Order: sequence, then structure tokens, then C-alpha cells
Amino acid sequence: MANAAFMKELTPSTELAKIVGPKPLPRTEVVKKLWVYIKKNNLQDPKNKRNINGDAALQAVFGKPMVNMFEMTKLISKHLS
Repeated sequence: MANAAFMKELTPSTELAKIVGPKPLPRTEVVKKLWVYIKKNNLQDPKNKRNINGDAALQAVFGKPMVNMFEMTKLISKHLS
């Protein structure tokens, strides 16, 4: 079962839970919910859609004001256990 790691439910950190909720979720769902939040709050950089401008909640997770979408996945790993 190659996808077992992706489907494993992980608990979000306090910071990440403010965005995706406190319940354990598979990594794929966490990323999906993050994108819903990013789009809902219009946080994608209009000039370069690969960049995400963090609001206060996202900056608490990412540790900086702007990340690119590839970096985002790596940064949220630190917030899942």
C-alpha cells in the first residue's frame, strides 16, 4: 500500500488548527483545506500565483510573510504529528 503514508491522519499544531481545524486529518486534506483558506481570503499573489501572502494565521504556521506553493507543503509538515 504505497499511499498509506498520505492517508495517515495527523494532528495539526495549535497554529495550523486555527486554519484547518483541530481534528486529525490526512496530509492531503490539510493541503486541500489550506488552499480553500488561501483562496477564500484572497492570499495568492496576484502577479505570481505560485506565491502565497500569509495573513497572521498563515504567518504563524509558515514563520514568514510569503511562501511559494512548493515550500508550503514542507513548512506544514512541521505542524503535523
